Amino acid sequence: MSLLLEIVTPEKLAYRDQVDEVLVPGADGQLGILPHHTPLIATLGVGELRIRKGAAEEYFAIVGGFLQVRPDKVVVMAETADLASEIDLERAQQARRDAESALSSAYVEAADVAAARAALDRALVRIRVAERRHREGPRARG
Repeated sequence: MSLLLEIVTPEKLAYRDQVDEVLVPGADGQLGILPHHTPLIATLGVGELRIRKGAAEEYFAIVGGFLQVRPDKVVVMAETADLASEIDLERAQQARRDAESALSSAYVEAADVAAARAALDRALVRIRVAERRHREGPRARG
């Protein structure tokens, strides 16, 4: 048994394939979805989305959006969705440094603090997903 997974952002269809399991960062915690899941609509948080297809696993860094689950299909509508293998680790680390620098400034407006915190969250999840891929390599379950 499998289910169709679609990951879409405002810019593109980031992923579309039949999968065995999806772990999604919900706003209130991690959600595990298997075929024949009860229909559900949820808000996404910032975190790692894991896809299991057979023995292989893939990872995305997800930032915000919505999740729609039907028994045979999952649609992830994310603000951003970055496949682990496509994340530029050095660029993500620079974004983290920039956000940390903005947060440490003595003259930060409240709106700037919120934007810097959001940028820091995005950078940290991208770093975590990219480093896991580099550390573990392509992962297979046996």
